[in-house]
Amino acid sequence: MSSATLAAGAGAAVPPARPEYLSGARLVLATAVLGLGSFVNILDMSIANVSIPTIAGDLGVSYTQGTWVITSYAVSEAIMMPLTGWLAQRFGQVRMFVMATLLFTLASVLCGLAPNFPVLVAARVLQGVFGASMVPLSQALLTSLYPPHRRGMALGLWSMTTILAPIVGPLAGGWLTEAFSWHWVFLINLPFGVLVAMASWNMLKDKETATRKIPVDYVGLALLAIGVGALQILLDKGNELDWFGSGIVIALACVSFVAIAFFIAWELTDEHPVVELRLFARRNFAIGSICMMLGSMAFFGTVVLIPLWLQTFQGYTALWAAKVVAFGGVLALMLGPVVGANIHRVDARLVATIGFTVFALVAFWSSGFTPDVDYWTVAVSRLLMGIGISCFFLPIITINLSGLHPSQIASASGLSSFMRNLGSSFGTAVMVSLWDHEAIIHHADMVEHVTDFDQPSIDYLAALRSAGLSAEQALAALDNTINSQAFLMATDDVLWISGVVMLCLIAPIWLARPPFTVRAGGGH
Repeated sequence: MSSATLAAGAGAAVPPARPEYLSGARLVLATAVLGLGSFVNILDMSIANVSIPTIAGDLGVSYTQGTWVITSYAVSEAIMMPLTGWLAQRFGQVRMFVMATLLFTLASVLCGLAPNFPVLVAARVLQGVFGASMVPLSQALLTSLYPPHRRGMALGLWSMTTILAPIVGPLAGGWLTEAFSWHWVFLINLPFGVLVAMASWNMLKDKETATRKIPVDYVGLALLAIGVGALQILLDKGNELDWFGSGIVIALACVSFVAIAFFIAWELTDEHPVVELRLFARRNFAIGSICMMLGSMAFFGTVVLIPLWLQTFQGYTALWAAKVVAFGGVLALMLGPVVGANIHRVDARLVATIGFTVFALVAFWSSGFTPDVDYWTVAVSRLLMGIGISCFFLPIITINLSGLHPSQIASASGLSSFMRNLGSSFGTAVMVSLWDHEAIIHHADMVEHVTDFDQPSIDYLAALRSAGLSAEQALAALDNTINSQAFLMATDDVLWISGVVMLCLIAPIWLARPPFTVRAGGGH
């Protein structure tokens, strides 16, 4: 029995007959439009990062308060993203994607025009709520446009958005803030959002999926909002609040644990769950999701840490630090479509293994950085990292969606994107916290050697005194040098750990079972 017949039997509104796949110029344009929609959405997760000091100063709040511009978006999007499958069934994938894009664009304009900080935070919450389904729906729609043997190419092109957007974000944000004002970090979405919405509707309205009216799972929705919201705030604020040394963090952890536990139990027993958790019972989906989350932790953690280290201790501006990180997208952009075009010819597990291995090798090499490391050495390390990344996201996505019926793709994409976002948030929080912790340890170890009997310390302080510094100034300069060295060593430690994480993913990825293709149709 076909999915359309099943939907009709459930009281669905079956769309008119339509061609199954697109071709020619229309297919190329649809791919570009859907990819652009995904790119703009993911871009907004990082484009405001380097603008936070400027926004905070302009709106009269502290830097700590300013980080809510990032947190509010991440929290609201994380809560709504797993609901993609339910929303797609209720409104249709095309209609939902167009509505989400238009509302996301409207919220972006409200962000750019915000007269004060509370309005800006509220608008960012709306951005996350409205735009959460854009990424998984763009992936689901793109999959439906291509025949099975060409979906690897489609996913290869689409996966570039998840790689390039976090890299281009800080670069674009720094340039817009310096050249114009922070308002344009959000207003830049207006022309692209309108273009994506109009073009998507014009090209894909005849590809609308079946819809059906299903009850709203208010209990599941409330538990999801509480559990994920508390967890996201914990991850974003944990380092600042000294993690479990803070009563607030402990309270958030307890609330999150209880809410998520009840959410899982409720969703697995509810007749109309708002999130289809049964997808995790599928071997390939579960393995792909876990590898996606852990790999995203290693990848996004280093994407945040490298520019932070360069700006704080190597004298780089935000824009120049972003330029270094941007090299990571060069080879990824070139190799992504090549990998995608051939992913059906090779074992996706082998491609992922190559990606994990290259990422790990580059991370191990980067963990040997010294204080006099130059711009091009760091840039080349990011450039080579692009090889590993191009062989990481695409095969994981391919494995994740393998064996699923097309009607399950929207739900699966939403959950997969949620796992990627959770990995990026958790990775950023853990890597930065580990960075601080390791730096403190290295600083303490080096300070122990600064004694009246340590000849190198005596000679260094003497050189500073001969340069005209007072005893206090010489000690302060020595402490700054030790601090810089400590954070360099901490950076090397974190890069090494990220490499180990990637190597550890090689074994579980081989537990996935081929064939790694989406089912063309038919019944469940």
